Amino acid sequence: MSGLVWFLVTIALALTLAYTRSKLPVWTLAFAGLLGVNWLISGSFPLIGTIVFLAVAIPLNVTPLRRNLFSRKLLAWFRSVMPPISQTERVALDAGNTWWDADLFTGKPDWNKLLSYPSPQLSDEEQAFVDGPTEALCKMLDDWEITHEKNDLPAATWDFIREKGFFGMIIPKEYGGHGFSALAHSSVVMKVASRSPSAGVTVMVPNSLGPGELLLHYGTDKQKDYYLPRLAKGEEIPCFALTGPHAGSDAGALPDTGIVCKGEHNGKEVLGFRITWDKRYITLAPVATLLGVAFKAYDPDGLLGDKKSLGITLALIPTDTPGVEIGQRHFPLNASFQNGPTRGKDVFVPMEHLIGGQDFIGEGWRMLMNCLSVGRAISLPALGTGAGKISSRTTGAYARVRKQFKTPIGKFEGVEEAMTRIGGYTYRMEAMRRMTAGALDLGEKPSVLSAILKYHCTEGMRQVVNDAMDIHAGKGVMMGPSNYLARTYQSIPISITVEGANILTRGLMIFGQGAIRCHPYLLKEMECVGMEDEEQAVAKFDRALFSHVGFTISNAVRAFVTGLTRGLFIRSPEAGEVSRYYKQFSRMSSAFAFSADVALLLLGGELKRKEKLSARFGDVLSHLYMGSAMLKQFEDQGRPASDLPLVHWACQDSLHTIEDRLNEIFRNFPSPLLGRLVKWVVMPTGSSYRRPTDKLGHEVASLLLTPSAARDRLTRGVFISNDPADPVGKVEYAMERMLAAEPLEARLQKGLGVRLTPNNLEEHLQRGVEEKVIAEQEAEVIRESAKATAAAIAVDELDPERAPEAHAGKTAKQAAKAS
Repeated sequence: MSGLVWFLVTIALALTLAYTRSKLPVWTLAFAGLLGVNWLISGSFPLIGTIVFLAVAIPLNVTPLRRNLFSRKLLAWFRSVMPPISQTERVALDAGNTWWDADLFTGKPDWNKLLSYPSPQLSDEEQAFVDGPTEALCKMLDDWEITHEKNDLPAATWDFIREKGFFGMIIPKEYGGHGFSALAHSSVVMKVASRSPSAGVTVMVPNSLGPGELLLHYGTDKQKDYYLPRLAKGEEIPCFALTGPHAGSDAGALPDTGIVCKGEHNGKEVLGFRITWDKRYITLAPVATLLGVAFKAYDPDGLLGDKKSLGITLALIPTDTPGVEIGQRHFPLNASFQNGPTRGKDVFVPMEHLIGGQDFIGEGWRMLMNCLSVGRAISLPALGTGAGKISSRTTGAYARVRKQFKTPIGKFEGVEEAMTRIGGYTYRMEAMRRMTAGALDLGEKPSVLSAILKYHCTEGMRQVVNDAMDIHAGKGVMMGPSNYLARTYQSIPISITVEGANILTRGLMIFGQGAIRCHPYLLKEMECVGMEDEEQAVAKFDRALFSHVGFTISNAVRAFVTGLTRGLFIRSPEAGEVSRYYKQFSRMSSAFAFSADVALLLLGGELKRKEKLSARFGDVLSHLYMGSAMLKQFEDQGRPASDLPLVHWACQDSLHTIEDRLNEIFRNFPSPLLGRLVKWVVMPTGSSYRRPTDKLGHEVASLLLTPSAARDRLTRGVFISNDPADPVGKVEYAMERMLAAEPLEARLQKGLGVRLTPNNLEEHLQRGVEEKVIAEQEAEVIRESAKATAAAIAVDELDPERAPEAHAGKTAKQAAKAS
C-alpha cells in the first residue's frame, strides 16, 4: 500500500479514536496494531513509524516519566497563570452540585439519562393546596387595592396567608409546615404572582433564603423546635438582612461586625456578640418579628481562642431586642410588598441566637451559598414564568377581541411577531422551571443552573411583558383596577435586580462558575495549585491534565465531524419530529466544550475578567440547557402534536442564538487567528441555523388567539378567571362571547348585505330578527359579545382627587400584633 493510503488510514484511525473518546491504552494498542498490519502487508519493517510511535507512546504511558517530562513543568506554568482559589471562591464553588449542566459540558450529553428522570408531578395533597387555598387567596387579591390604596396586603389577606400555612411550605410536617416539594413551592408562588406580584413576593420570601431554610439545614434542635412551628403558623414573620449600602454581591466587603463579649441575657451573664449592622433592601423587614443578620465575627480579646478574625457568621435576632432598629419602608417601584432597611448598634446577641449555635461561627458564607439556590431556582423563575403565562393568556384574548380596520389586531403581522415571542419564551421558561424543580426534588442542588434560571426567567419576563404591553398599547398604560399588566410591568426591574443583579449573573456567574464546576477536569487541576505536598500535587495534576488533553482533542474532533455532517450521524433517543433537535444540541454541546477549553487555555484566570466573553459562553450553556428542558417537557407531556409549533420555534430560536453567540466569541477572541481557527473547527461548513420562519411564528401566535388544549397547557398553573367582573375574566369572557357570536354575525351581514359596526349594531339586529335571518336568542348572543368586548377594551376613569393611602405597612403590623 502507498504511503498516502497509510497516512489516510492513520488519520481515520486517530479521528475514530478521538470521536469515540478512547482511553490512552486503547490508542496505544490501536496504533501498535496498525504498525503490525503495515509490516504484514508490506513485508518490510516500518522503522520510521515505529521510532515515532515509541517516542510518543513511551513517555505518555510510563507514568513517572510522563510526570517528570511534562506534568511537573506544566503545573509550574499553570500556577503562574492561575492564582490560588480564595476562600470566598472556594465556598461558592463548593455550594450545591452539578447536574445536567455537567453533561452539557462534556460535549456528549446522554439524552437517555435525561429522559429517564421522572416527570415532575404534584402530589394529590399539593395539587389540592394549589386548587384550594391558593385559588382562594388569588380570588381575595385586588392588586389595585394593594398597590394604589393600601400599599400593603389587606389585614384579612395576611390572616389568610398565615392561617393556611403559606409561610410554611418548605417546613416539614413534624414542625407544623406543609413539607412541600420544590415543584409545589414553585407552583404556589407562580399562581399567586400571576394575580399580584406583591402577594407573590410576600409568599415566596419566607420560603426562600431566610431564617426558615437556614434553620432547616443548620439550626440546632432547640432552635428548630422553637422557631419552625412558629414560622409555619405565621406567628413569626421572618426576614434576612444581607445586603448593605457598601456591600452587595461582594461578601469580602461586608462591613457589618460582631465582637465576642460577655453580656446579660435573661438575667444571666453569658457569652455572645455585640453586633453592629446597616442593611437595606430587606424584604419583609418592616413587618418582621424575626431578623436574620449576616456579619463578620471578631474575637479581639481571645474569649474563644487564639483566632481574631472568625469569618462571616449568621445570627437570628427577635426584632424587639433592644437596639434593633427597623427603618422606614422602601417602595420598590409600585410593587407594594414590605421592604425596608434595618440597623443595629452594639446589639448584644447571645451565642444561642447564632444560627447553628457556636459551632457555626465563621460558616455563614457557606451556609448562605448552599441556600441561595432556592431563591434563584424556585422563587424568581416561578415569578417570571407566571408573568409569561398570564401575559400569554390575556394578550392572546385581548388581541382576538380588539379590532382595528375591522380585523382582530392579533392578525396583523407586527402584532403576531410579538405574540410569537410571548408564546415561545413562555414555553421555554415553563420547561426550565419544571425540569429544575424536578431536579431539586430528586435531591440535586444545581447552583449553576439556578443562576441560569434566575437570569433567563427574569429576562424572559422582561421581554414577554414588554411585548404584552406593546400589544395592549393604551389599555396597558392607563392605570386603574382593570389594568392587569401594569404592576407586573413595573415590577420587572425588581426581579432583574434581586438575588444577584442580572448583569453580574450573566457576566460572572453562569460561565464563570459553570466552567469550573461543570468541566470534568478544570477544578481538579485548579485544586493542585494550592496543594502543599508537591508530589501529590504533581500526581493529581498529571491525571487531570492528560484526561483533559484527551477530552479536548475528542471534542475538537466531534465538533469538526458533526459540523461537517451537520449532525447527521448523531444518535437521537427518538425518531419523531423533534429528533433533529437532540442531534443539533449534541453538536453544539461539542462545539461549546471545545471552544470553552481553548478560551480557558488561552486566557487562564483572566477569563473571569473578560465578562463579555464569559457572558456569551454563558448564553451558549444556558440555551443548551433550555433546549434540553424543552425536549424533556415535550416528552413528559406525551409529545402532543399541537405543541409542536412551540417546540419548533423555541428550539430553532435557541440554536440560532447559540450559533450567534459562538460567532461573537470567535470574532472577539484575544487572538483573532485562533478565533478563526476554532470557528473553522466547529463550523467547517459555515452557519447552520436560521431564525424561525414567519410561517412558524404565525402558528405559534395563532395558538394564543383561540381556545385549545395547547393554549391551556401553555398557561396552566396561573390564576385564570372567567368572571366578567374580574379584570382578567373580562378578556377571557369577551373572547368566548366573540367566538360564539362571529358565525352569527357573518350570517347576519350576508343575509342583510350590510357590515356591522358598534353604531349600527342594534338597528341591524332588530332588522335581522324581523326578517328571520337570525333568531332573537342569536341576536342576544351578538349583543352579549359586543357588550363583553366593550368591557374588555375599556380603560378606567378615575377621580382626579383620589390619591393613594400611604399606610406604610401599618395594616400588616397590626395584623401581626393581633395574632
